[in-house]
Order: sequence, then structure tokens, then C-alpha cells
Amino acid sequence: MRPALLITVFLIASCGLAYELVAGALASYLLGDSVTQFSTVIGTYLFAMGIGSWLSKYIGGRLALRFVQVELLVGVLGGISAAVLFLLYAWVEGPFRLALYLMVLLIGVLVGLEIPLVMRILRQHVNFRDLVSQVLTFDYLGALAVSLLFPLVLAPHLGLVRSSFMFGLLNVAVAVWTIRLFRDELPVRALYMQCSLAALLLGAGFVGAERLTTLAEESMYADRIVYTESTPYQRIVLTRWRDDLRLFLNGNLQFSSHDEYRYHEALIHPALAMLPHPARVLVLGGGDGLALREILKYPAVHEITLVDLDPAMTHLFSHHPLLTRLNGNALNSPRAHVINADALIWLEQDGGRYDFIVADFPDPSNYAVGKLYTEAFYRLLDRHLKEDGLAVIQSTSPMYARRSFWTIVATLEAAGLQTSPYHALVPSFGEWGYIIASHRPYRPPANYPIPLRSLSAASTQGLFTFPPDMERLPVEVNHLNNQRLVRIFEEEWHEVIR
Repeated sequence: MRPALLITVFLIASCGLAYELVAGALASYLLGDSVTQFSTVIGTYLFAMGIGSWLSKYIGGRLALRFVQVELLVGVLGGISAAVLFLLYAWVEGPFRLALYLMVLLIGVLVGLEIPLVMRILRQHVNFRDLVSQVLTFDYLGALAVSLLFPLVLAPHLGLVRSSFMFGLLNVAVAVWTIRLFRDELPVRALYMQCSLAALLLGAGFVGAERLTTLAEESMYADRIVYTESTPYQRIVLTRWRDDLRLFLNGNLQFSSHDEYRYHEALIHPALAMLPHPARVLVLGGGDGLALREILKYPAVHEITLVDLDPAMTHLFSHHPLLTRLNGNALNSPRAHVINADALIWLEQDGGRYDFIVADFPDPSNYAVGKLYTEAFYRLLDRHLKEDGLAVIQSTSPMYARRSFWTIVATLEAAGLQTSPYHALVPSFGEWGYIIASHRPYRPPANYPIPLRSLSAASTQGLFTFPPDMERLPVEVNHLNNQRLVRIFEEEWHEVIR
């Protein structure tokens, strides 16, 4: 019996941590700012576990029965938690945060009851010294197992909703196992009936998880969803309305095919057209291949290295017929070399220098991306830029995120680069900002060597003038150790959404 109960400890520890990770990941996905979400979810969860441990002293006899009941409650509540929160966020405005922390609190209390009950059951079979060491050992091993499996296997391959249903079923399995171990002390028939109902509910949820997720996302996105994928790094959603394709990463719009050319022409051509012989180009981010499409219009460019973190993105945009048509099959060009890696780590290891560098990252809405907007990153980028080369950085909106935009400018300058900020109107986003960084003074092109849809030499001059409501503000530099830009960005966009 003792080995069986210790395996039970391992399983319940795995399930308990899994619910915590699912809640934290879901909050980060839907609310942004991953450090804040994980910190508050973990803090609430641990506090709730402490409450559960304290409440366990009030549970008197029939410990095995109470343990089975707790397992069924944890399994059902934890199993449905991701689906309920996802649907609530999509369908009902307002109470998501309250529901999130209430769910975390309830699950945490129930999980906090588990280990004290198991220890009291095991006390009849193990002396106290061995009891504590063995229970805690298996508890920590279970936590280790799920902490490794969650980011590497469960989240990317099963998804958050299906993962939570799976761990709910595991809790029910623990309940069934406990019933078998203590069948002489328990109302077996009634408990098996409860386990069957719980397993039926969770099993149906596991099988229909993709449909539940799609149902929620259909409410979140105005247009028809034509493609979804969860990767270790993000949730990819592609929507379509007539001939308009839209890409969303973690719920944030990345482009609309109706006007993405305005964004990408403004990103690439004002800088690249000023380089007489741009043989080597580096693109950081830009896994959709749309910036690459614009760069390939220059015959002088012989070699383009594109570094994007997510292989699912580059695979999708190099194989999906609608998307290869949009990006001109740029990712499959013989002049392009695609590398899937973290841009910061790759730059530290790469020894090359480039005529033109494009930093086309998502907005700094979380710390994983925010590190790519820091002084440390820009100093690293500077080392790879030739003396007469140019770099361009997408820099969010100087209208809606004004402090964020000028923080990026100040950070580039602190890294020793000269800056030339500019902006362009992209209807899907509004006024959007870019910064050209260089070692020498920059001037806009007098003409473009290729025909463009949205830019002319005359109109480009005006992009570098900022009206009063977008003019420079006094801001601080964004450092790697504080990443204040992430907090500023979240505050500014929260005001826009509100």
C-alpha cells in the first residue's frame, strides 16, 4: 500500500502544478505581461494551498473518503478551468480577472488539502521521519516532471484546454485507485458512480477541446478562422474575410493583407534605398516573409539571413498557398537563409556584419519580447552593423504608444547609434512608428529605384516630421535588468483599449 500511496503523491503533485501553469499561461496569453500574470497566479495559488493545508486539520475521520472527494473536486474544477476561462474571456466582458483568481483560489485550497490527507493516511504505515521525507520527495519529483513536460510537450502539442482536461482525468484516476486500495472502508458503488460522471465530463471535454477553443476564438475574432496552431512560443490564428487575410499572434493583430504593403514598404525602403551596394542583409523576426519580399526586390542583395524564433511561423508562411502568394514565396528564395533561433542568443554567437539589418519584432507586450528592445540588445545589434550600414526597427505607434516609441529612440541612442524616427499611416493599425539607426547621419532618398504602391520620394520626406501630438517626450532608457518599456507599453495600450 505504501508504494501505491507514494505514487499517488507524485501524480497529485503533477496535477496540482499543472493547473497552476495552465492558469498562468492562459492569463499571460489573454492579458499579456507574463511576469505579472505568472507572479500573481503563483502567489494566489500558494496562498490558497496554505489555506487548504490549514483547513485539513478540521477533517476528522474517514480520511480515505474525504481524499477521494477532494480528488474528484480537484479533477473536475481543475479540468474544466481552462475551457471555462477561455469561453468567459471570449463571451463576457469584465469578470475574467475575478473568475481567474477565484478559480485559482478554489483549486489551490483543494490542492492544499491533498498532501496533509495523504500524510495522515500514510502515518498508519510509515514512521514519521520516513513519512515526511518520502512524501516531500515524491511531491517535488511530480512537480519537476510536469514543469518539464508542460512547456516542451503539453502546451505546444495538446494546448492549454486539452492539457487541463487531461490532468483532471488523472485526478479522477487517482480517486479510482484510492477507492480500490480502501474498498473495505468506502461506499464503493456511490463513489464509482461519481468517478464515472466526472470521467465522462472530462473525457468529453478532452475530445472536444479543439472545438471549445475554436468556439471561443470565433467569438474573439470578427472574421472566419481558417487556421490555428499552438506552438511553444505563441498561439497562431489566421482569419479571412473575402480576400482579406489577417494574422493574429496571441490575440494581437500582426497584419491585414489589405494594407500590409504600407507597413512593409515603410519598414524597408526608406533605409534600403539609400544603400548603394546592400549585399548582406539580416532580418530579425519577420517570420511571415513580408519584409523579405520587399528586400528581394533589390538585385544588389545577394544574401539575406532571416532569424525567427518560431519554426511553426516560417514553415506556415513558406508552405501555405494563400500565404506564399502573399509574400511572393520569399522564404523559399535561394537568396534567403532561414534560421529558427532566439535573436538575442543568435546575435551573440554570430560573427557576421551586415549592410542592412531589420528588427521586425512583435510589440514589447511581454518580457520575452521586451528584451529585444533593450540597450543591451541594441549594442549587440550595433556590433553586426557595418560602419556605413543602416538598421531599421519597428517601434509601435507614436500616436497610441507615444512614450513607448520615444523610449525605443532613447534606448537606441544610449547604445551609441544615431536615430532617424519616422511614421506612416497603416489603416489597420493607425499611425505606426519606425526608427532608422546608423553610425552616420541619415537623409531620406531623393528617389526610389523600384516602383512602390504607397511611397514616393516626396511623401517620404513628410514621414520624418512629427505633429505636436506625436512629438518627442522626455523618457528613460530601457535596460535589460528593468525592462520598463513593457510596463509603459501595457499602460498605454490599456488606455487605448479602455
